[in-house]
Amino acid sequence: MTYEELKGKRIAVLLSGGVDSSVVVYEFAKLGIHPDCFYIKIGPEENEEWDCSSEEDLEMATAVARKYGCKLEVIDCHKEYWNQVTTYTMEKVRAGLTPNPDVMCNRLIKFGAFDEKRGHDYDLIATGHYAQTEIDEQGRKWLCTSPDPVKDQTDFLAQIYDWQLKKALFPIGHYVKDEVRQIAEREHLVNAKRKDSQGICFLGKISYNDYIRRYLGELPGDVIELETGKRIGEHKGLWFHTIGQRKGMGFGGGPWFVVKKDVANNILYVSHGYDPETAYKQDFPVCDFHSLTQPLEEITKLKVQTSKFKVTFKIRHTPEYHPATLEWKSPQEFIVHSKEKIHGVAPGQFCVIYDANHHRCLGSGEITI
Repeated sequence: MTYEELKGKRIAVLLSGGVDSSVVVYEFAKLGIHPDCFYIKIGPEENEEWDCSSEEDLEMATAVARKYGCKLEVIDCHKEYWNQVTTYTMEKVRAGLTPNPDVMCNRLIKFGAFDEKRGHDYDLIATGHYAQTEIDEQGRKWLCTSPDPVKDQTDFLAQIYDWQLKKALFPIGHYVKDEVRQIAEREHLVNAKRKDSQGICFLGKISYNDYIRRYLGELPGDVIELETGKRIGEHKGLWFHTIGQRKGMGFGGGPWFVVKKDVANNILYVSHGYDPETAYKQDFPVCDFHSLTQPLEEITKLKVQTSKFKVTFKIRHTPEYHPATLEWKSPQEFIVHSKEKIHGVAPGQFCVIYDANHHRCLGSGEITI
């Protein structure tokens, strides 16, 4: 990112109040650029009931914008978030699936609703994501991984549209987290030592289970040991559990692993022991694949069902990239053949596909076991 590359560009920065997006503003300021900053306001429907940190976030964002002489505007996307992201999440969990609200938040809110309200006036929208981009020989823009494997957030960006990627800018994507912290401390940013947010984007201190309980309530049902058919307890709702879960079960005689959900009969199936075989999968289908830059069928050049294409993938936000091959089924559907058995593969999860060197992110689709 150089001054010459950005000269004359209209730049918007999504400033959250966290240290990452604050260092983004610094990165522009050191080039002599003072972009317009925007704080996206997403609040719970009942502020007293929900412990939300948005007031503190806004104070931090205001202080950083003022420090670097940037305008800060608050954009209210409350209705869009609760109508779109929450609706998506609740429909999925009610169906027994494992959705990722943060993935859809980037697509629908940060690069979606914001663009409709204000972002369309700008050439570039900069965020504090740990991700990078590169332009290939054909002039196409690719989403690429960050050098920090723990903080890399390309998996959260793998559902954005091509037009959104073309406008996206990730000024700290080439750093690792420690470097960002060091910059923030050296520049005496107000949030230099502030802890990273945990949990769902925009929900502050609200836990995921509380978020679900607020909309779906509880629906008790039997917990059955898969191998024996023995009833070992009662769950409060299938939506409070994920495939592969091994903590917070609350049943005696463990450890227990969630291995299956029977949504029709409201039964949670578990296996007993340490890493039971039933908790792992090596081959699984992925559908509705969303390509980021180039259609997957063009990249893979797969023409027959038996063809294979080497990739790496993730099914959750972890530092590891798993090697695999893809078996072609249709332009948006394929089977992932993982080189190793994967723990906790669950329908509804996004499977994010990268090239064999886990450098370029090719896109993502939904696991449909």
